[in-house]
Amino acid sequence: MKVIVRTRTALLHDLDLAMGMHRLRGRVFKERLDWDVSIAGGLEIDQYDALKPTYLLLLEQREVVGCVRLLPTTGRNMLADTFPVLLDGHAAPNESRIWESSRFCVDTEQVATTAENGLREATFLLFAAMIEWGQQLDLQAIATVTDLRMERILRRAGWQLNRLGPPRQIGATQAVAGLLPVTDNALGAIRAAGKISGRAIDAQSSLPLAA
Repeated sequence: MKVIVRTRTALLHDLDLAMGMHRLRGRVFKERLDWDVSIAGGLEIDQYDALKPTYLLLLEQREVVGCVRLLPTTGRNMLADTFPVLLDGHAAPNESRIWESSRFCVDTEQVATTAENGLREATFLLFAAMIEWGQQLDLQAIATVTDLRMERILRRAGWQLNRLGPPRQIGATQAVAGLLPVTDNALGAIRAAGKISGRAIDAQSSLPLAA
């Protein structure tokens, strides 16, 4: 497995990867988690995909088995514009050194059979890639909206979510917003917990920093 970086523009020049990512999101967020998301032709695409985000894609050969979307908090983003209730009355992050991650998912059926402990490897590879990518941009933190299950996984990985408000029921999900620090310590903990040697982002991948 390897992680590559793609801007929205670059991704749309590789429709196999684009379709694979949006199809994976449809399977995970609609079929498995039953989130209130819109699906068309089996693909999950929302308004934030139109804002020229950057994506980290986890590939098994050419198959997209994991992904996460990244947007600057200085523009429109999911936490500020869709889930401000999770901020407990506080202002949403709006800083050049804080970006937002969303639509984090891993194909549990595909990666669980690739190797012993494949699911943890895939999840932790994406975690590590998020920090590596954040360090390229000199980010201080990554803001995110997640559920309590993922918060526990982050904690086990050694990546502590600093909550921005208490958990709230959003549809069928107990959701929470928080900041994930972009630090060497967090990266080291994730690499150790996931048994990751070396960089998570593929060295041969083009690494555009922003769309």
